[in-house]
Amino acid sequence: MLAEKLTLRDDFPPVGYDQWRALAEAELGGASFEQKLVTDTYEGFSIEPLYTQADVPAGADPEGFPGCAPFVRGSRPLGAVPTGWDLRQEHAHPDLDQTNRAIHDDLHGGVTSLLLRLDSAARGGFDPDDPVAGELVGRDGLMVYHVDDLDRALRDVALDRVGITLEAGAAFLPAAALLTALWQRRGVAPKDARGAFNADPLAVLSRDGLLPVSSDEAFEQLADLATYTSRTFPHVTAVRVGTAAYHHAGATAAQDIAFGVATATEYLRAMTGAGLDVDSAARQILFSISVGTHHFLAMAKLRAARRLWYRVVDSCGGTGSSRAMRLHVRVSKRVLTQRDPYVNLLRNTAAVFAAGLGGAEAITSVPFDAACGLPDEFSRRIARNTALILSEEAHLHRVVDPPGGSWYLDWLTERLAGWAWENFQEIERLGGMRHCIESGWVANEIDSAFAPRAKDLARRKEGITGVSEFPDVSEPRLERPEPDWSALRGAAAVHVAGLRRENGALSQLPIHHRSAAGERAATAVQAAAGGASLGQLAEALGFHADGTAIAPLAPHMFAQPFEELRDASDAWQKVHGRRPRVFLANLGPVAHFTARATYAKNFFEAGGFDVVDLGGHQQPADAARALAGSEARIAVICSSDKLYPDLVPQAAPLLKAAGARSLVLAGNPGANEQAWRQAGVDRFIFIRCDVLATLRQLLREEGVLS
Repeated sequence: MLAEKLTLRDDFPPVGYDQWRALAEAELGGASFEQKLVTDTYEGFSIEPLYTQADVPAGADPEGFPGCAPFVRGSRPLGAVPTGWDLRQEHAHPDLDQTNRAIHDDLHGGVTSLLLRLDSAARGGFDPDDPVAGELVGRDGLMVYHVDDLDRALRDVALDRVGITLEAGAAFLPAAALLTALWQRRGVAPKDARGAFNADPLAVLSRDGLLPVSSDEAFEQLADLATYTSRTFPHVTAVRVGTAAYHHAGATAAQDIAFGVATATEYLRAMTGAGLDVDSAARQILFSISVGTHHFLAMAKLRAARRLWYRVVDSCGGTGSSRAMRLHVRVSKRVLTQRDPYVNLLRNTAAVFAAGLGGAEAITSVPFDAACGLPDEFSRRIARNTALILSEEAHLHRVVDPPGGSWYLDWLTERLAGWAWENFQEIERLGGMRHCIESGWVANEIDSAFAPRAKDLARRKEGITGVSEFPDVSEPRLERPEPDWSALRGAAAVHVAGLRRENGALSQLPIHHRSAAGERAATAVQAAAGGASLGQLAEALGFHADGTAIAPLAPHMFAQPFEELRDASDAWQKVHGRRPRVFLANLGPVAHFTARATYAKNFFEAGGFDVVDLGGHQQPADAARALAGSEARIAVICSSDKLYPDLVPQAAPLLKAAGARSLVLAGNPGANEQAWRQAGVDRFIFIRCDVLATLRQLLREEGVLS
């Protein structure tokens, strides 16, 4: 007889951890619990398969409540429930008219704020007709050098309702002056202006290896701009702490947090040294953090970063909400791929999901073709709709701190915060983030941390879908047309030169290096409103007279080593009419060779090889005859461990005689390695072998790589 009422407590009594583990170990059949179910992280700690209340501190909730100290669960009591996420889309197309059309498409499609990335010339403080600028003009950003250019890019945009943030590199103060001059031209009241000037000289130095002024001067300009912004704009921040340079170079999550908080601490000192109080200075900082596709780790990273920043500002005497981190998040470039770029749709979705649940105030959803060139209208639309589906259809923003209370996430947050705090203390002990960057300490720490991940990527322990795992070697490469650089650069040079002639009196701007805090920014704004170009403003601020140079951090895009092999294969195909080939010598019954044939096919296609798979061969002689007609000079024996002792001594000599310059066996040879090498096998491929090194060596033998 069925019970009238289901009672979970009575019908399913609680199971203790020890009881659960005993059952789990029984199911493993003697295999190690730690090896099978415990995951080691690159931060140096291990993740268990199950977490319970016993894994978090007893008593009061250490994460607090949303909107309350220590702000781990977000800076606002109601989170994004009242307003939704701030969807902040990036624009970097050099053609200002095309950028303007894309901006309006975004705004009509649900975007709420804009991130404008200036080109390499402008970020370095050059006008487009400067002989030094050259090919920097138009590269990787908007060709904005004058308030008129900014006006053109933002034509018909309601600047009193749309937040504007800048990515202006070292030229953050000149670019801020141009934007402020545009707000004045459009009649936007200071209380209605919204955005971020994003002064971040340490990020520029780390990424580019060069500042056009001394680091001391860059910090003075940062403090000056922050003072001016604090006095003038209640809804604009002057300073950004961007960790992308460290993240893309291979930093772990704990390092990412530590470097960001250490950078913010340096900026906090600079601003308070210029006269701002701690609360005002802390409110001038916007953190910009990149996250990857491990969404639990990403959420924990954002929460741990909030905990550390609260601790720093609180220790410095900050009060109230000034101790809360203001956070902009985007998907990491290091996880995006050029090959099979449509998989980036899923990577971006995972990152936006993590950003929203992790408490980001602003989120940038990245087009799937971002690694292939300038995104087009379709990819931009998909990017913004990805975030809109997660918020408007999945309603993820309608719950305050959805992951709050997760024992696993709370444990992971605390572990990350602890490791990051130790790293932060070490940076402070060594003299601060600026010293650690300039001395090369940061680069060395990142290189050491990335080495294990690089090894795992090369061995495919950490696979990249569509590139190192399940590649499609015949997939047409996604190409994005480039603009007419010559026409754009020529027009920009003539335009800005003409504007400078009209405003020749502004060639010597009264922007003094030792003026009172905030006065340089105010004078720069006045000059920009009067028609000064970005290059003129930069020159008046002392750009290119005394710079700072270091070795830049080298980015490590996860897919890049494998994509370079695919690029080499493409180039070889254009010359020879086909790709380098690999022949699969599948021996024995289907059940014996299928698994390893599939493994070998994925293995070699990841390096750009054309894999010839004619099915199974009953006898080694049959496989040798098929190899002879395949035009392949690499043969792979695929079968089972049970059959290898009999098949390998027969097949290896026959395949070598049939033209196999290199003979590969799919499987770990174990104690048979020497005997099978004597039979003719040159190398072995198996799970956790160095896939990248093997592919490179074979491509060199084929003449594909030099």
